[in-house]
Amino acid sequence: MGDQTPMLTTVTDVRRLTPRMARITVASAELRRFAYDGPDQLVRIFLPNGRVDELTLPVTTNWWPELSSMPEATRPVVRNYTVRRLDRTQGELDIDFVLHGSGASAGPGSSFAEHVQPGDQLGVLSDGADYLPPVDTDWVLLVGDESALPAIAAILEQVPEGLPVVTLLEVEDAADEVELALPATWVHRGPGVRNLRVLAALRSLEFPAGTPYVWAAGESGLATGVRRHLVNDRGIAKDRIYFCGYWRCDAAEPAES
Repeated sequence: MGDQTPMLTTVTDVRRLTPRMARITVASAELRRFAYDGPDQLVRIFLPNGRVDELTLPVTTNWWPELSSMPEATRPVVRNYTVRRLDRTQGELDIDFVLHGSGASAGPGSSFAEHVQPGDQLGVLSDGADYLPPVDTDWVLLVGDESALPAIAAILEQVPEGLPVVTLLEVEDAADEVELALPATWVHRGPGVRNLRVLAALRSLEFPAGTPYVWAAGESGLATGVRRHLVNDRGIAKDRIYFCGYWRCDAAEPAES
């Protein structure tokens, strides 16, 4: 990733997967050099800041200082998301966005996804991946909310045949469910407090025998709650657990989706 520079892409397709998730496809010949490290591959996106029509990107591998020194009027907004699909041959990339409306509290990613049209521009930069089960893994546990759904969906598509996987996903209601490569347990939180129902479902699970590898991501309280339960109540070693708080309930929007 060290030799990567932000790539300017053009939006070619926008479609709603659910009432609260949109898939945006971008294209560019530059995507043939996009570094892909694993199914939960992160991508930094560079969004127009709403003040100027043209999207200006950093042009060097030392892009962060360059970005910071750009005039505020032209500096793009940067957020982290998850790659849903990469086709280097065709020069295409899919990114799924959780939608929170387009008001002041929605955040720039959601607002962009609500209004984007084919022909609009988006900057992207590969930012690494973390899903890496050890070779002695007997089964995999995946836990997340809708912000982790793109990564979990991609992970399930790449699970080796015969490796047991237990998947718990929290969404608002049945309308937010999507088709996955392997079965999952969907937990509907409704309009209530996040994380309570998915953590309760996790506590009630009977785990398969053997040594697990755990991947948990989503709202910060969900990720830390999963890890706390698994370490304190299930005796799972910390080094068998990857967890990441993609966003916080008191923040404007997910940092990643």
